[in-house]
Amino acid sequence: MADLSDITMLTYIEESPAQMTALLERRDEYVGALVDAFCAGDYASVWLVACGSSSNASACARPFMRKYLGREVSVVNPTSFCFAEFEPPADVFCPVISQSGCSTNSVEALDHARALGRLAVGITGNANSDFKDHADLLVDYGVGSEYVGYVTKGVTTLAEFLMLFALEVARREARVSAEEYADLIAQFARTPELHCQMQAEAKRFYAQHEKELTSLGPVYSVGFGQGYGVCCEGALKIGETVKVPSFAYEAEEFAHGPNLQLTPAYTVFFVDDFGPAHERLYQIFDATCAITDRAFFVTDDARVDDAHALRAPADRPAERLLSPLYVLPAFQLIAYLATTALDSWAEHPLMRGYHERFATKTETIKDVMPLL
Repeated sequence: MADLSDITMLTYIEESPAQMTALLERRDEYVGALVDAFCAGDYASVWLVACGSSSNASACARPFMRKYLGREVSVVNPTSFCFAEFEPPADVFCPVISQSGCSTNSVEALDHARALGRLAVGITGNANSDFKDHADLLVDYGVGSEYVGYVTKGVTTLAEFLMLFALEVARREARVSAEEYADLIAQFARTPELHCQMQAEAKRFYAQHEKELTSLGPVYSVGFGQGYGVCCEGALKIGETVKVPSFAYEAEEFAHGPNLQLTPAYTVFFVDDFGPAHERLYQIFDATCAITDRAFFVTDDARVDDAHALRAPADRPAERLLSPLYVLPAFQLIAYLATTALDSWAEHPLMRGYHERFATKTETIKDVMPLL
């Protein structure tokens, strides 16, 4: 294996735009088998069986998928799939997603799908992982290599993959015209450059707010729709790297209870949906500013002053549901830069005992993600 000493989480954030372009250009190769499997069945809805960053990427893609598939799309935890939501109707398409392909609960979910007599579909970034021995249909979603456990490139490309899958089904089922399809592909093609713009904005924002971002107490990330999907991943990244309490809330849920904990020590990130929920989110953001100066809004709304804005690109694609593809790096970079400044990458020493007692990954993970 090549020298990994210079590879960091930042490496993969910066690689993401090129990987996004490659996935778009080779979309038939990557999504084709999944589209074939879906269209071969009479499916009325989709359960994306995933946890962690794969679940968050699925939440980012879900609004786009619902719109273009014309079907309900749900995100279900693998253990819930096995023990709580364990008998989905026969017309539910249930692909299991794991970037590493080594998550123990996802392997169990594939086995459970087989036990139900379903097609066990495994979507992974590592075709040589454990998934290959448990899936009837193994799909590589086109992330390439990512050896660092705090995944970033894999989240963005998985969201893109799932959106492209939905669009290709819509094309095959004539839910979009040829002209609409071509226009959407052109909009997808713009997102890598917007991702680069968001990287630059996140670095500017971090430099402006380094004191706040290196002295985080509890952190909330709040949004609606696809913005909420971004919040889920942002909360996870900050929590697992900076290692402070970090939570994602759908904005209305935040405003009905969790907000009562707020003090000036809390940090709250708001993520725009760039659509019908924007004004409601702005109102909640504005109210939050009465309590804490650490309220920040990922938006292009001019009413949000420079002290609180993490500016999203104003010249965005018309399809607002694509926004996670270029908003995600804001949280990824904040987490990376703050964690590097604080040198908080290491886990508490007692986590060794936790890992000895409970394994979330199979032994194969040592080959798949050697920097985990």
